[in-house]
Formats: sequence, C-alpha cells, structure tokens
Amino acid sequence: MGQINVLDQNMINMIAAGEVIERPASVVKELLENSIDSGATKITVTIEDGGKKLISITDNGCGMDAEDLTKAFEPHATSKIKNKDDLQNISTLGFRGEALASIASVASVKAVSKTKTSTSASCIEIDCGTKKSVIPCSAANGTTIEVRNLFYKLPVRSKFLKTTNTEMGHITEHFIRIAIANYKLDITLISNGRQIHRLPASDDLSRRIAELFSVELSENLIKAERNERGVQISALLGKPEISRTNNKFQYTFLNGRFIRDKAIFHAIKQSYHGSLEPNRFPVVFLFIQMPYEDYDVNVHPTKIEVRFYNTNLIHSQILSCLREKILETDFDINAKLPEPSATNNQHFTGIPNSTSSSQYRNQKVADSIAEFFEKHKPIQTQQQQLGFHSKIATGRKTENIINQAETSKELKAMQIQDSFIIVETKDGFIIIDQHALHERIIYEDLRRRFSVGKIESQKCLYPESFKVTPRQIDLLKTNAEMFEKLGIELEPFGPQTYAIQAFPVLLAKAEPVKFVGDLLDLLDNKNADFDADKLLDEVLNMIACKAAIKAGQKLSSREIEQLLADKDITEYASRCPHGRPTTIKFSTAELEKQFKRT
Repeated sequence: MGQINVLDQNMINMIAAGEVIERPASVVKELLENSIDSGATKITVTIEDGGKKLISITDNGCGMDAEDLTKAFEPHATSKIKNKDDLQNISTLGFRGEALASIASVASVKAVSKTKTSTSASCIEIDCGTKKSVIPCSAANGTTIEVRNLFYKLPVRSKFLKTTNTEMGHITEHFIRIAIANYKLDITLISNGRQIHRLPASDDLSRRIAELFSVELSENLIKAERNERGVQISALLGKPEISRTNNKFQYTFLNGRFIRDKAIFHAIKQSYHGSLEPNRFPVVFLFIQMPYEDYDVNVHPTKIEVRFYNTNLIHSQILSCLREKILETDFDINAKLPEPSATNNQHFTGIPNSTSSSQYRNQKVADSIAEFFEKHKPIQTQQQQLGFHSKIATGRKTENIINQAETSKELKAMQIQDSFIIVETKDGFIIIDQHALHERIIYEDLRRRFSVGKIESQKCLYPESFKVTPRQIDLLKTNAEMFEKLGIELEPFGPQTYAIQAFPVLLAKAEPVKFVGDLLDLLDNKNADFDADKLLDEVLNMIACKAAIKAGQKLSSREIEQLLADKDITEYASRCPHGRPTTIKFSTAELEKQFKRT
C-alpha cells in the first residue's frame, strides 16, 4: 500500500493558515485590508484578550450578498483577480483569496454582511472549517466579521501565542500602519471595552500622526516631495532630535500598502548620513506611488515584502529626495528649559529620570547661563545683560564659567567654559559647541578640496618612520591614491618600514605616526558594505575631528569671529559630521519665563 496521502481541503487550509495567520495581529491585518478594499469609510476594530478570545471588525463598505458570502470563505476565492494578466496590475491590498479560508479553518467565525441594494443582511457561521448554511438576518450596510477562540483546536499553535499585552501590541502596530496609510478613514480600536484609538477622518496626515503618537513628534516633521521617472515620493522626515534607537519608526508605504524593504531602509539611512549619530535611526513616514506593473507584490503570503523591477531607481530617487531636503533644512535645536519647580525657582534642581544624556548636558549649560544672568540682573543694557563686559563674575562652584572678556561688540558673542560660544540673536541667543561646529566646517572644506584635487600638505623636516605588517602594506598600496589626495606622502624605508615624507597642514598639531596608524586601523576594520564614498566620509570625519578646535581650548575674539563667519557659509552647519548638534537656540521668551517676567 502506498504511503502518499492526498490531504483534504480543510487540512490544506489549516496548513495555509500557518503561512498567513501567524498570530491574532495577522487576522486583524487581513480583515482590515478587506474592509478597505470594500470601499469602507468607517471601520471599528474590537479586541478581547489580545485577540485570542475575540477579534471583531465592522465596516460600512460595499458588503456581500448571500451568494458571495458563501464563496468568500472558500479557498482561493477572490473578487480581486480574474486572470493571469491581473497579477501584473494588482491595485488592491488583498488579492490571494487565502485569508478568510485560512482564518475560518483555525477559529470560530461569524460573518454578517449587507449590500446597499439588499433588503436584508446575510449571516454565515464557520467552526474550524465546518460551515453552516447562510441565513438572512438584520444588519446595517457593510460587513461585520467576528473571529473567536483563535487556534482553540490547535493547541500546538495556541501555546506559542504570547501574553495578552504582547499580542495586543502587535495588533496595535498593524492598526497604526493602516491608520497612517489611510488617514482619510474614520477608524477606531477598542480593547477589552476600552477605547485605545478613536481617529476621525482627516485631510491632514500630520494630525493623524499627532493622534497616534504625539503632538511633539508631529511638530518635528518636515515635508519632502519628488516626482521623477515614474516614482512619486512624499515624505515626512523627523528632525534629528526625535531620532530613535531602532528603525521601528520608519513607516514606508507603496501605493498605500505598508512594506519593509532593505534598499529603502538603506536609502533612508544614507539620507541622514552626517546628521545623526551612527547608532540612531530617524523617524520617517515615506509614501511611494508608482505604476503597479513596476513591482511584484506576489512574493510573500503576508504581502509586506515586494520585489522592485528596478531597485536602483527606487533607491536613488528616495535618497535624492530625502537627502536634498535634509541638506537644505536648518536643524539647530530649540532649547526647552524645564519649568521652574515650586520649591526652587532660582535655578534647575536636577535631572528627571526620562532626560537623555544630551539633554542633561544642554541643561547643565543652561543652568550655568541662567545662574550667570540671575547674578547680573541689575545691569541695564541688553549687551550687558548677555554678559559682554569686562567685569565678569564666576558661577557657583564651577570655576571660570566666563573666561572670555575680550569680545566683539558687533558680534555680541562670548566663550564660556572654554568650550561653548554664546551669540546674541534678534529673538534670544544661541549656544555653539565650538568643537562640533569647527569639525563640520573642516569636514565640508575637506570634501570640497578632495573633490577638486589634493589636500594641502607640507614636507616633514625629519621624516618619521614606523613599522608595518604585511596586511598594512597591502592597505597602503590599495589606498595609495587616497593617501596622496589626503596630503600624506609615504615611502618605503627599509624592511617592513615606511616613512612619512609629507603631512597635511591641517593636522599640524597631530602626531603623524599615530594618525597614520589610526587611519590604517580604520581601513582595515571597514565593513563589507563600505563603498568608496562612505569610506571617504569616515576618513574625512577622522581628519576633521583631530584637526578641529577642542573643548577646553580658549579662543580669542578674532578666532570666535572667524568661526562664526565660517558657520554662515558652511553647508549643514547645524550638525557635526557624526550627527551631533552644533547649535542650540534659546529664546528671549523662555528666559523671561524662567525669571518670572511673564
């Protein structure tokens, strides 16, 4: 007797459910997509016990009559495609015809639906593949599908479900994706009788984002648009100060469908290169519109992955659109001073648990400034109020808070703590991190010089020699052109020894041998995905960092003037090449609030 068995249809559906229905959130996603495809303008999602007990979705879409309701739960039954040509032009979110049959094979399902032309609604019940007859019932136009006790006859599947909170978290994430892509949709999410999200239809995507996340996040987004070569891009880009530690806040949509794609993630990351620290990820809401025939969505059961026929085009268009907007945007940070506490209104009293290390550093600087201003309130003129005078007192225990009395009256600028420069503006003042700003200035100058020739160098009076390994010799030969353009001249100087004959003028204060050693380490440790331009960025970053003014370095008024003049003509001066902010803005209104003037 043969050993090969032909599986019955219900068993086939249950196996298919393993691909489509991973957890309750998968059910929510599939049913929400069906509701949107039905033309619904209002949808309500009701959840109990993280979706394990109940998932109910009600919409006001086109509905189904009795005949369609019967067919809808058959395997591969769909109204979206009729022949193979339709697969090349899929415009709906659902199309496979797998979802309803898969869901009904692993849960108790009840569906009630009514078309606008029907006099009554129709109802069908299915229990893990066992289908009852369709019967008439009473209901409003549209469809309601209730899914109860998911995987209750499949303990091997149900035991892998997580806690209620975890499963609800996954459901909420799918809900958010749908709500962002369809912000003109009235949509509600209810869990265990509690309303989680009530989102009225809106013509404003920013409003929808504010409702889903926060007003602060929504207010820190900038818009970028591009429409070239058949690819239309619209994006809301988060400012660097609202970046995250992972890419979960990067929402990408293709013709209204949420997708995740490595090439798109890479383009987003490259767009923010130099504006964010390497371990931070930007907040991005990216919408792509393109002809349906230019990509294939039929590559994965969950339909979150797609295949572009011209991936390079998508990557380059996204990178160009986002990068151009980022480079033209002033990302100077507007400082937010903490509210004065009831017990201590004179200065800041500490750091809240939720405050980040960068905010803490900003707060400490503001603390010093606020205290300095407090001690000098009797001074009358605006110039004197900002501390531009020869008699300067010190702050608390901190010694020498103000150490630069010789200051340009025209610029109204001064140095504090040998690390920061304060500059008066028409509506307040700004604080500049002298090292971070100078680093950006040098970096941009290096990029310009490198693109047109070589960086200026000078011959070493006494060439310095150093030992090299066979691997380092290979790196020196492979990157010989880069070393030459950097102004570093190296020559063999005996067995496994090289000598530095010339060195960049910019790095006059650096130790040549140590710098070349660090540079070789960088070249040796580069990742496989380092392209030539990215590697050059890393090298120029390293040079700029070593050549820049250091924190703790006292500057003359002339040096301050030059730094500020260079800032005005340097592209993207609000961030250092590593992505740290160079400038923080303080408004007069914030100061007046601190001193109880308002």
